[in-house]
Amino acid sequence: MMPLLNVERLSKSFGTHQVLKTIDLTVSAGDVTCIVGPSGSGKSTLLRCLNYLEVPTSGVIYLEGEPVGVRWRGNKLFRMSFNELSVQRQKMGMVFQGFHLFPHKTALENIIEAPMIVKGKSRQQVTEEALLLLDKVGLRNRADYYPRQLSGGQQQRVAIARSLAMQPTLMLFDEPTSALDPELVGEVLAVMRQLAEEGMTMVVVTHEMSFARDVADHLVFMDSGVIVEAGHPRDVLSNPQHSRTRSFLARVL
Repeated sequence: MMPLLNVERLSKSFGTHQVLKTIDLTVSAGDVTCIVGPSGSGKSTLLRCLNYLEVPTSGVIYLEGEPVGVRWRGNKLFRMSFNELSVQRQKMGMVFQGFHLFPHKTALENIIEAPMIVKGKSRQQVTEEALLLLDKVGLRNRADYYPRQLSGGQQQRVAIARSLAMQPTLMLFDEPTSALDPELVGEVLAVMRQLAEEGMTMVVVTHEMSFARDVADHLVFMDSGVIVEAGHPRDVLSNPQHSRTRSFLARVL
C-alpha cells in the first residue's frame, strides 16, 4: 500500500545553516510516528515543512500520493498558489507548543471559526460538531469559557479539538505538552492516546518517552538535521543501535 505520508530527500536551510539534511520518512495510514531528539536537531522544522509552514529547500513531500505545496510540470516542480496550498493544508491539522487560541472567543467559538469560514458550513452544523469534539476532549462543560478562564491543559485540548474540526487526514503535534505544568501533561496525552486508538494518523514531536513507547508505532531519533535511528519504539528505546541514540536516551530515560 502507498504510505499516507512520504518524505523524499527533504532538506531545509536558513541562509548558510542547513537544518535538515536529506530526510526520508514514510508514515502509513493509522500509524503514530513519534520524533525525538535534542533541542536544535531539526524536529520542529521537519514538522513545519510537512505542511509548508516552512518551505523546503529541496526534496518532495507526498500526502496521499500528491506532492505537498508543489506541482509537477513535466520533470520540474513549481510552487502551488496560496489558494491551492490552503485547500491542501485542510488535510493536515497541527497543534503547536503554544495554544494560539483567539483570546476574544470562547472555546466553542474557537472551534467553529475555521469550518464556517474555510469550509462554508452552517453555524448550526459546526456547533453540533464542535460540541461533540468538546465531549471528546472532556470539555463540553467549558464550551462558553474564554481561554483566560482555562488552564494550560484545557487550552491545549481546545486547540486539539479546533484542529480536529477540519476533519484532517493527518495530525501533526509539535511538542504539545512542553508548555504545560507537569500535572497538566497527562490530560493532553490522554486525548492523544484516544485519537491513536481511534486510528488517527499522527506525527508527534515529543519529549514524552513513555507516550512514545506505549502509543507510537514508529520512533524516529533525530540529531543535527538527520535521522540517526528509527524503528519500533520498544526496540529503539531498549536496545538503541547508534551511540548517539544511546547517549541521548541515557540522559532522558
